[in-house]
Amino acid sequence: MYPRRLRRQPNVADGYKVARDFTHRVKPEDREDFLHDLFLAFARVRAGYDAKGKELSKGGLVRIAQYEVADYWHRWFKRFNGTDCAHCSREQKAWCKRDNLYSECPKAVKMESLDRLVDDGNGDSTSLHEFIADESGDFEPRLEAKLTLNSYPRRFVQLALKRYAGYRLTDSEAHYYYRELKKAQKRLLEVS
Repeated sequence: MYPRRLRRQPNVADGYKVARDFTHRVKPEDREDFLHDLFLAFARVRAGYDAKGKELSKGGLVRIAQYEVADYWHRWFKRFNGTDCAHCSREQKAWCKRDNLYSECPKAVKMESLDRLVDDGNGDSTSLHEFIADESGDFEPRLEAKLTLNSYPRRFVQLALKRYAGYRLTDSEAHYYYRELKKAQKRLLEVS
């Protein structure tokens, strides 16, 4: 009998050679990111194979790269067209293509215009963009509450939140809580 040819496990250089051959299949601006994603996919699959005691061949690396290219184009299509037909059946894809039903796809991401008029609840119509929070909003009450909470002992604030959430305080916690509560009430009366 002839000795079996020993297959060596592909190393990082083999992974780079395979990845280099697949980077031209994606858009030029995404090639570096795709290369990194491909190396991560190689590492994930290799870790799974090592855990099972199997060896990953160069053909396996090629198959991983093919799947990553297909996933790249599915993600790209979904990002720019708002639909992802990757998980639809062949019949569904053919039906949508035949009748041009892509705009009615239930998986499609619906885009909204910010100039669209919406009912504001008072019977008036207002542009949607006017409901977006302004960066120069009035946050003084929130800051005052934060400063007030920071002035109390940390443990007291934690116990107050625990009590507010409806949990029962232990005897020692309740004793500490009510003692600090009295101090806080005295401080508030002195300020007023």
